[in-house]
Amino acid sequence: MKYQLGRIKIKDIAFGDKTAVDSGTLYINRDELIELIKEDKRIREVNVELAKPGESVRIVPVKDVIEPRVKVEGKGVIFPGMLGKPENVGTGKTLVLDGAAVVTAGSIVGFQEGIIDMTGPGAEYTPFSKTNNIVLVCEPIEGLEKHEHEAAVRMAGLKAASYLGNAARYQEPEELEEYEVLPINEALARYPNLPKVVYVYLLQSQGLLHDTYVYGVDAKNILPTIIYPTEVMDGAIVSGNCVSACDKNTTYHHQNNPIIQDLYKRHGKDINFIGVVITNENVTLADKERSSNMVAKLVEFLGVDGAIISEEGFGNPDTDLVMNTVKIEEKGVKTVVVTDEYAGRDGMSQSLADADRRCDAVISGGNANEIIKLPPMEKIIGDKKHIDRIAGGFNGSLKPDGSIEVELQAITGATNELGYNKLSAKSY
Repeated sequence: MKYQLGRIKIKDIAFGDKTAVDSGTLYINRDELIELIKEDKRIREVNVELAKPGESVRIVPVKDVIEPRVKVEGKGVIFPGMLGKPENVGTGKTLVLDGAAVVTAGSIVGFQEGIIDMTGPGAEYTPFSKTNNIVLVCEPIEGLEKHEHEAAVRMAGLKAASYLGNAARYQEPEELEEYEVLPINEALARYPNLPKVVYVYLLQSQGLLHDTYVYGVDAKNILPTIIYPTEVMDGAIVSGNCVSACDKNTTYHHQNNPIIQDLYKRHGKDINFIGVVITNENVTLADKERSSNMVAKLVEFLGVDGAIISEEGFGNPDTDLVMNTVKIEEKGVKTVVVTDEYAGRDGMSQSLADADRRCDAVISGGNANEIIKLPPMEKIIGDKKHIDRIAGGFNGSLKPDGSIEVELQAITGATNELGYNKLSAKSY
């Protein structure tokens, strides 16, 4: 089987009478999009704003970022189990509005939403300063519970991304990428002389607004399982969490997972990329043991030589990361860990809450506790009053002139643990 990903380059966005793509510009019927979002009676009010690279614009508080996509061939829909039946995806053909993103904002859901600056020093730390952003500022009805508020905003973003993606259904992509989608037996035999590698994908699932969804199912309710990498590209994994903005895997990050992309680039050249094992990050020790035991068994069952393991979040999830790594190493499989660090503002504290000498190949996404000063912006989309409250902020973060002093923890994607960022660290 094959999977094709066609990229339609979006160089600009603007409001128009019809939602359509024309000569690299995505035109959006603002009223039609607002009407679609307000079908959900949990949302009292929604405003749609545009934010483009280089503009003096700050978006805060940011909950999620989603890339508009549309399936034009093959089974299922984008975001299966959320916007349509949970049919298996990852084959056929999907079109991407490359350069556009839906950003959900508005009243704070938890306390770990983030900041996106479209220019200035903060823009250097987030990939979403380079995208043309359609921002949904959503306000809930009075008295809505937090989990319902999160669900309403999550669905608003997914519906908007699907609506915008559908505008490109009949466009010819400028780029067309093709991926192999092979059953396990064929994948293992495909390149017999190359080392076999699997990707172990930890999903944030600790509840209390720390959720990720797989085909519409909350990941804390799953046992570890195997999926095709291309299923992730079709939106089988969706963010529903409010963890710290710097290392949250937004839905956009899942759709564009750079570990999957890089493994595919090396597939057939110096490695044989077998597939993806997804697992959850749990609260109780018993659940952590259960899931990590199952992951190690699946990795052994696949007969691979190496595993890449990525984390989402910090603190409690560090235990899941280390537990999975140790058990996979004990199976004789070499591991590489991708994480970030909370090493204190001076960088002198222990980076992870757990450690083991067998975790000896680590890629860092940077220190989330590092302080950064952000200048005032001409326009605020959302509500700046929450800046002192969000994770990475503190009493006095927002200055009278509109400038901000925060930890990198507050910037969306700054220390992303999939490597979708610019920071890292070296050992000397």
